[in-house]
Amino acid sequence: MSEVKSRIEKLLEENKIVLFMKGTQQFPMCGFSARATAILQDIGVSFKDVNVLEDEEIRQGIKDYGNWPTIPQLYVNKKLIGGSDIMMEMYQAGELQTIVKN
Repeated sequence: MSEVKSRIEKLLEENKIVLFMKGTQQFPMCGFSARATAILQDIGVSFKDVNVLEDEEIRQGIKDYGNWPTIPQLYVNKKLIGGSDIMMEMYQAGELQTIVKN
């Protein structure tokens, strides 16, 4: 197993909700990451943010890991949920609230 895959799996193992994003939850560096952060904050759950701009290996590695080409990426209970568009759709339908609270 590659070193970056091991690092990603360790993050997912240690944190129920992980958002791989550009920037941090206090200072998102793109609109999509800002929207994803705002959704999770509105739901009222704490989450681990991983700033892919600080780590090129993680930035590419997470795209390969989940076979998902874009950032941000939300993982809940080690399962890829999707990016900010999917998060918004699920949030508006009430599905995301159920997933993150379980």
